[in-house]
Amino acid sequence: MSETVVSDKVGSSAPPGSQPAAGPLDRVRVDSTGCPLTTNQGVPVADNQHSLRAGLRGPALLEDFILREKLTHFDHERIPERIVHARGSGAHGRFVCTRSLAALTQAAPFRSEGKTTPVFVRFSTVAGERGSKDTARDVRGFAVKFYTEEGNWDLVGNNMPVFFIQDAMKFPDLVHALKPEPHHAMPQAASAHDTFWDFVSLMPESTHMLMWLMSDRAIPRSYRMMQGFGVHTFRFVNDSGESVLVKFHWLPLLGTHSLVWDEAVKIAGADPDFHRRDLWEAIEAGEPAQWDLAVQVFTEEEAARFSFDVLDATKIVPEELVPLQTVGRLVLDRNPDNFFAETEQVAFCTAHVIPGIDFTNDPLLAGRIHSYVDTQLTRLGGPNFHELPINAPLAPVHNNQRDGLHRQAIPRGRVAYEPNSLAGGCPFQAGSVQGFASVARRLDAGEGAEKLRAKPEKFAEHHAQARLFYDSQTPVEQAHIASAFRFELSKLTVPAVRQRMVATLRHVSEELAARVAQGLGMPLPEAPPRLDRAAVVAAGAVLRCVGPHVGALRAQGGEAVDADASLENEPAVLFDAVVLPDGEAAVQALAENGLAAEFVRDQYRHGKPLLALGAAQSLLGLFGVPGSLPDGAADPGVLAAPQPADHAAALDAFLAVLGTHRIGERETDPPRL
Repeated sequence: MSETVVSDKVGSSAPPGSQPAAGPLDRVRVDSTGCPLTTNQGVPVADNQHSLRAGLRGPALLEDFILREKLTHFDHERIPERIVHARGSGAHGRFVCTRSLAALTQAAPFRSEGKTTPVFVRFSTVAGERGSKDTARDVRGFAVKFYTEEGNWDLVGNNMPVFFIQDAMKFPDLVHALKPEPHHAMPQAASAHDTFWDFVSLMPESTHMLMWLMSDRAIPRSYRMMQGFGVHTFRFVNDSGESVLVKFHWLPLLGTHSLVWDEAVKIAGADPDFHRRDLWEAIEAGEPAQWDLAVQVFTEEEAARFSFDVLDATKIVPEELVPLQTVGRLVLDRNPDNFFAETEQVAFCTAHVIPGIDFTNDPLLAGRIHSYVDTQLTRLGGPNFHELPINAPLAPVHNNQRDGLHRQAIPRGRVAYEPNSLAGGCPFQAGSVQGFASVARRLDAGEGAEKLRAKPEKFAEHHAQARLFYDSQTPVEQAHIASAFRFELSKLTVPAVRQRMVATLRHVSEELAARVAQGLGMPLPEAPPRLDRAAVVAAGAVLRCVGPHVGALRAQGGEAVDADASLENEPAVLFDAVVLPDGEAAVQALAENGLAAEFVRDQYRHGKPLLALGAAQSLLGLFGVPGSLPDGAADPGVLAAPQPADHAAALDAFLAVLGTHRIGERETDPPRL
């Protein structure tokens, strides 16, 4: 009788003999054209670019169900192969401390000079599957598991010091774009295809990483001849609970060497196991692979003075600002006994830290802390992956976690809870002196309790370090970068993606963009508009993005821009100056908005500077803003930059007049505007 009850979910009763699962696939095909983004529960997603955080530089929040659903689904997409870093090679060895860091950190490996800590290291490519080639153009994983007496510490990094994205919210999108295209599963272990370049050409924050990926660093000669980096900014914490910031660098004793592209392609055909064979045979021959560990240590006060944000994983801390200090030696001198049991089953997790090592509020790191553990639950069959021999710590394990798939330990007794009296209170809490304790007080400027999806101002500059990297390369290395871009972009089938990417390169190097465009047989496209926000911030300004509404706006280049104020809720009188954006669509939208006209007129009437970029120059005339003072002289506070090449000079002039506070010569009674 209940089948007579009908709803939108249950539908009606099943017709006799029906079997929809045996019918055409039309019943399950999905087409998202014209549809808003939603969660797996159908909830519309307002912002798919940023994690929910407690303040602009505050920690990511566990309540961010959108981030957690997105990462959890992504983590479980492949069984049992790793989604990324599937093709790897590992070795056992030791880390020897050569300089005590006891004053800076209580971390066990750095407690005293000469202290030795066993390690297992896994190197890997990122994009390819387990059976792919070693010499693909790709990032290389460089993951180190320290088996310390206070637990396992996993320093999970890459052979490049930066990454493609700033926020873990975008990690599934990055990997989906990089992996073989889903409709035909090609290409394997390669970034030279439409979806990858479509994604990164719409994400200006990827520009710096693209320079590394197109450089010789992406095709190392050997695992033994590549650098490694922790990528993120971490914390050292000493016995007194005092904290400093730290970045980790692995420096190969053999030097940093690369293949040329022609070698890489031919080696892939002759020996796709070239890198794993090289590492294995060197160790078997009694030639251990060795690296020095160097650190950059700096305070939060020093970090606040940098022109970039140290929580931004797309940026490095230049060695000119913070020199490297060599603190130890990594030696790999024993091959695994069994590839599957050790290299394949080893589980690295950024969440695995020990007393003396702590996290920062890097929004990419926050997602990794969740994602790595979550991934291992499926890949290794449940919550007891820590009991596999390669993952088991040397430190004793005592807790009340019980059962689960593949449990190896056999805990004794009737008690599996804490606090208790029936087991004498054991296992007991170690306390903050002996146990792990997060930094009690952080000085991260800008932390707060306001919950929002956004990013700090300094995260908005994407090209300065990319330019520095390119300029630091030798002419031969620069030629290799141009050739790599030419090869990769020539594989694209959508000309608009190719054009957009070459246009972005103009912000890095006009010479590079011209070489790539010439190699692709295309005219040099116009660079996308860009205001050097970092220069404005460095000059002492506080930037706000005012839009027709608060929340996500779409820039002309495709990237998301967060408006934290609207023309309706924060009028012009609250601001000292205004910059009008370029872009025909943006100009048209502002031209039709009476609040925008009022905003600009009030800025002018109150003697404040205005800067119009590109097409926005027409708004000045449309809104009736005079270009001259009442006496006929040019108004120093009404500035325009018609072309991207004019931006730098216009910005300098804008900052100069902003420092004068107000252009009093405009004032008339009654006002002209």
